[in-house]
Order: sequence, then structure tokens, then C-alpha cells
Amino acid sequence: MINQMVISTEIEWIGYDYKRTMLQVEFIEGKIYQYDEVPESVYKAFLNARSHGKYFEEWIKDHYPYRRVR
Repeated sequence: MINQMVISTEIEWIGYDYKRTMLQVEFIEGKIYQYDEVPESVYKAFLNARSHGKYFEEWIKDHYPYRRVR
């Protein structure tokens, strides 16, 4: 998995596993969620978004199967 620290008021790290097409999001408060079946294009757009929090809310949250891991 490749992890990238981002500058955001909500999100600290964004990770992506290319083999599993799995996105991992670590929030500043410490919660970590993994989202399955996320296309690479969505991951890249998320990384490059002007607002990571807004992109997450609009394009990722409630759009992909997920689980909380911490």
C-alpha cells in the first residue's frame, strides 16, 4: 500500500493498494476506514483535490463498500 500524507482539516493520510483497488483513509482524530473497489482514477483525483474533505464527502463516502479498521 502506498500512503500519502495530505494537508486537510479532516484527513491525515490517504493510502491505496493497487492490487486490491482498496483505498484507506486515516482521519486526524485517529479513525481509519478502508474502501473496496475504488478505481485508481478516484484515488488520484482524491489526492489532487483542492479540498480532500469535500471530495471524500461527495465522491467516496457511502459510494463504496467499507469497513472501519481503527
